[in-house]
Amino acid sequence: MTAETVASTSSAPPEEGVREGNEQLVRLTEPAGGKVRALVARDRQGEYLRVAITGGGCNGLSYNLAFVQAAKRGDIRVRTGGATVLVDPKTALYLKGTVIDYSDRMIGGGFKFTNPNARASCSCGESFSV
Repeated sequence: MTAETVASTSSAPPEEGVREGNEQLVRLTEPAGGKVRALVARDRQGEYLRVAITGGGCNGLSYNLAFVQAAKRGDIRVRTGGATVLVDPKTALYLKGTVIDYSDRMIGGGFKFTNPNARASCSCGESFSV
């Protein structure tokens, strides 16, 4: 499956250069979607959650989350868990099929990534390798 496979056409006119994706690319669980909605409402730093993968971390690749005001040309927009996630095409190659969950536990809480493409990950779950 390519990044193109998980992007589909929406009936609403998309922003210039932004494709509509689906949960085959990335899915927020209900707890994760609830936390994203709460953070958007509280911080008002942006209405979209951008998920990016960059080089770094103890296993070579790291997840980065940021709230942004607008999509960029080439982004894939996924509506999931009551929130909107933006993914760039390069990240989509590593993210396909990833489920993002959230736990509010004191120890081991936060956003958790279940990525079927990861061959190894660190104990904290913030970096991985393919």
